Amino acid sequence: MISGVFVDRPRLAIVISIVMTIAGLLALFTIPVSQFPNIVPPQVQVTARYPGASAAVVESTVAQPIESAVNGADRMLYMRSNSANDGSYTLTVTFALGTNPDINTVNVNNRVQGILARLPQEVQRNGVTVRKQSSAVLQFLAVYSETGEQDPLFLSNFVTINMLDTLRRVPGVGDVFLFGAMDYSMRVWFEVDRLISLNITPQDIIGAIQAQNIQAAVGRIGARPISEDQQFQFNIQTQGRLTSPEQFGEIVIRANPDGSVLRVRDVARVELGATTMDTESRLNGRPTVTMGVYLAPGANAVAVAQSVRDTMAELSQRFPPGMRTLVVYDTSTFVSDTIREVVITLLEAFILVVLV
Repeated sequence: MISGVFVDRPRLAIVISIVMTIAGLLALFTIPVSQFPNIVPPQVQVTARYPGASAAVVESTVAQPIESAVNGADRMLYMRSNSANDGSYTLTVTFALGTNPDINTVNVNNRVQGILARLPQEVQRNGVTVRKQSSAVLQFLAVYSETGEQDPLFLSNFVTINMLDTLRRVPGVGDVFLFGAMDYSMRVWFEVDRLISLNITPQDIIGAIQAQNIQAAVGRIGARPISEDQQFQFNIQTQGRLTSPEQFGEIVIRANPDGSVLRVRDVARVELGATTMDTESRLNGRPTVTMGVYLAPGANAVAVAQSVRDTMAELSQRFPPGMRTLVVYDTSTFVSDTIREVVITLLEAFILVVLV
């Protein structure tokens, strides 16, 4: 009976077919495309670091104050935390589906800022990070040295300085995370026997380094009020933060009554290394730096993956000799194969309908 309406009114059937075709074409270019639908509740991640502390110390000094403050945030469902023996702390707060991730981040950050004074000084110095987290993984990228000339320390800092910010600016990318980042740091290795014989504690050396490795405003010479004979004004510039192991070795720990001074190099070995070396990545036996690219909510996975590949191809033109990148995991491959199969199925259906 319904079919008779369209048989008697061919123009109506043609108009409906055209409208459905136009709607399908518009949806094809506008709706999100990803491997899984965006049904995961929004999450906010709080990270902190307490160097040298065990998991039990991190749990009692960092986790408990933060979790007691964050608990009860507006529209919060539950939270999950992890305290590790390397001094790292991670808190993941999950909110109700449909809430604004930016508003959730602001609410959590306001609660965390209120208890910063209760955290240990070392945690405050390293900083507490609050940011929204995307659980939709798009790609995992590996950066390695094909010739072995670049070590993981160089690769990690090259990625941090030259690649992370560029990839994060790609439209549709929610976040880019570097696993096991090894930022440049000055490492001071104490000679315990000499510290004991000289009656020095590690805290004395730490205090000397913090006091003498600063960027201070020294002032000006010739600034008013001054006599009319002064015709020039100079800004005083002094050496600020130290940059080499030799400069750190010259830091004075204490002055002795006989006029001699005790320096860092006399009781410790100073070298330029990584802040932390707890994580190691390898690809086919080669030392590797791994990045995770996360998709922004509602973004087209296929288009974003292609934009990331184009950006990596542009960045690779400035790589040092022997440095290479490889996509080790890509969720857009499944989506592309699915779309190709859908197109093939449509063509087969069209041919069958024509034959019928």
